Amino acid sequence: MNSSVTLRQLQVFVAVARGGAVIAAAQDVHLSQSATSQALADLERHLDVALFDRLGRRLWLNDVGRRLLPRAERMLDELAQFIDAAKEPEGVLQGTLRVAASATIGTYLLPTLAGHFSERHPQVDLQLRLRNTGEVVDDILRFNADLGLIEGQCSEARLTSQPWRQDEMVLVCAPHHPLANNEYLDDAALQQAQWILRERGSGTRAIFEAAVRHHVERLRVRMELSQHEAIKQAVRAGLGLGCLSRLSVAGELRRKELIALESDLVLRRTFSLVWHPERYRSPLWQAFKVFLLEAD
Repeated sequence: MNSSVTLRQLQVFVAVARGGAVIAAAQDVHLSQSATSQALADLERHLDVALFDRLGRRLWLNDVGRRLLPRAERMLDELAQFIDAAKEPEGVLQGTLRVAASATIGTYLLPTLAGHFSERHPQVDLQLRLRNTGEVVDDILRFNADLGLIEGQCSEARLTSQPWRQDEMVLVCAPHHPLANNEYLDDAALQQAQWILRERGSGTRAIFEAAVRHHVERLRVRMELSQHEAIKQAVRAGLGLGCLSRLSVAGELRRKELIALESDLVLRRTFSLVWHPERYRSPLWQAFKVFLLEAD
C-alpha cells in the first residue's frame, strides 16, 4: 500500500461508502465535514484514482471503489481484532453488523433471533433495517447492508443467496365476509374477490401474483399497503381478502379474528439469505450467518 495512505483515510473511505455522503461519514469517524472531505480527496489523490461517482451531495461507489472496499474493510477489521486481542479473551465477538430484512422476516422472526444472538455476544452491535424484498436487494447491491434476509429466491445475478427456511402463506378474510363460509375458493371466486395486498416489490406480493397467475385473468386489487398490520386491519373490516404469511396471522387465526380460506394456489415459499460476493465477510458476519442457519 502507498505509504502516504493513512488509517484515517481508510476509515473515511469505508464510512463514506456505507453512508453515501460525507456528512454522515464525518459523524461516524468523529471528524468535521471539511476534514472528512479532505481525507477522502487525499486518499483518491494518493491512489491516483476516483473511488466514487458524485451526484450532488451523494457519493456512489464506482467499480474501483467496489473492488477496493472489501480490502479496506478487511484491513480495518483485522486491526480492530488486533487491538481487541490485547484487551479481551480470545474468541470474543465484537463489531457492527448491518442486516436488512424484508417485512415478514424482519417483523416476526428476526427480532427474537437477533435478541438471542446479542445475549450470547453482548459486545456486538446488530443494526436491523426493515425493508421490502426489492429494497433489501438494493441495499446489498449498494453495500448499505452486510447481510439480507428476503422472502423468496434472489434473482439478482450479481448477488449470492442461500435458502434459509420454508414459509407458508395463507388466504384470509373476516369472519363476516361473504366468502368466510366457503370451504374452498375456486378460480371464479378468486377472480371476483377484492384483494388487500402488499405493495409491488414485496416478496409476499410477488409470490402471491406468481401463484394466482394461472387461475385469475386479472386481480381486483382494492388496496395496496406496505404494513402487515394495516392489511390485517383492512381485511378484518371486511374490505377484501388478504394473502399473508401464516407467521403474521397466527394469532388472529387462533382467536378467530380472521378465517383461513382453502384454494388450489401453491403458496409455499423459501426465505433466503443474500449477500454481495465482493463484500468482506468478517468473523462476526460468518458467526451470525451460522447462527441463523442453525437456529430452530
